[in-house]
Amino acid sequence: MDSTEHRQASVADEDTLSAMQAWRRAIHRNPELGFEEHDTAQLVAEQLRLLGYEVTPGIAVTGVVGTLRWGDHAHAPRLGIRADMDALPVDECTGLPWASQRPGRMHACGHDGHTAMLLGAARTIATSVRKGAAGSAGTLHLIFQPAEELGGGGGARRMMSEGLFERFPCDALFALHNYPGMPVGHVYLRQGPFLASSDKVLIRFHGKGGHSAMPHLANDPSLPAAATVLALQSIVARNIDPVSDMAVITVGRLQAGRFYNVIAETAELELSVRSLSPPVRDTVHERIAAIAQGQASAFGLRVEIEAERGYPVLVNSAAEAALAARVASALLGADHVHADAAPVPGSEDFAFMLQQVPGCYLMIGNGDNGHANGVPAGPCNVHNPHFDFNDACLPIGASLWVRLVETFFAERHKTVSGTDW
Repeated sequence: MDSTEHRQASVADEDTLSAMQAWRRAIHRNPELGFEEHDTAQLVAEQLRLLGYEVTPGIAVTGVVGTLRWGDHAHAPRLGIRADMDALPVDECTGLPWASQRPGRMHACGHDGHTAMLLGAARTIATSVRKGAAGSAGTLHLIFQPAEELGGGGGARRMMSEGLFERFPCDALFALHNYPGMPVGHVYLRQGPFLASSDKVLIRFHGKGGHSAMPHLANDPSLPAAATVLALQSIVARNIDPVSDMAVITVGRLQAGRFYNVIAETAELELSVRSLSPPVRDTVHERIAAIAQGQASAFGLRVEIEAERGYPVLVNSAAEAALAARVASALLGADHVHADAAPVPGSEDFAFMLQQVPGCYLMIGNGDNGHANGVPAGPCNVHNPHFDFNDACLPIGASLWVRLVETFFAERHKTVSGTDW
């Protein structure tokens, strides 16, 4: 499906398409880290107010919720859609005209596009509601979340701790993310576990420092550290079912000493640990601790283990995943919707929200999105200094949200009353 077909499939008008691109690039030029998204939040709030949404800013510092109610909404269905707003501490290398103007900060994950798509949808939804296309009554909450990138202390959990769903109740909840390298116009989702949990483990071996020429008078902590790096891989290879389960253990940092002729006092490993089920998650943590303690004992030194559990497994509920697949198929064609896509080992704090409200997280293809010196350079992953969100996705994502809103309320009305309200 090329960009012309995307526009034909879209419910967004040309003014909205232009506005989304302008918003996206303005946000990209001015990236803000977690809980610092003041300019982005102000842009979001201003646009929502212009569209007639009731705006509640300042949730979790910079979070914004835009609420649209229509008809006899006291007992009507309630829907939430969430977009993330924060950038990453990355120096941009794209060379694009709208590249980051803030050194050390970059929208390297496409949250600028996610925010712009939901704002574009908000515009069309407001018109759709006035025309009655979304049923005769309903409540819609558009949730613009800060700090998705901050690991276990992310913005979703903070918004929830400040009463997000008590203040803005939702019967169902949806969010999406761009999918680099996958074709534009394709949608990926699955029922059940879709994204992995994400944990951090620090292992610190305490030995006895000394001179490199006399290692027998020291107790070198780099030896159990090195042995642990190798032994950790046996967890996935020998303790996890290779058919039904998934786990990833990555040693992101290995550090011991500062000088070539000095045996260090300590050696540290820092791990990224991911899995797709709570039992596997527990098994992996238990085996990491056992291996590290065993290596420390074998080499006669002491070990500290600090495990920080971050985002949980993201689990899509069956009804909401089926709804998202139906809507996407009607919009883009069934051959462009992968409703039983493979799980993704990345993680998302939207998982916390789905523990409280049934919903679905989906991904849309972002195509070839890498750039170098302003020239397309093929696909690259998120969190890469050459990444740029693909503007061809803007009408697709916005249209998907609009169709989802219309379908959700139409189907809920018929389920509740037997007829349209």
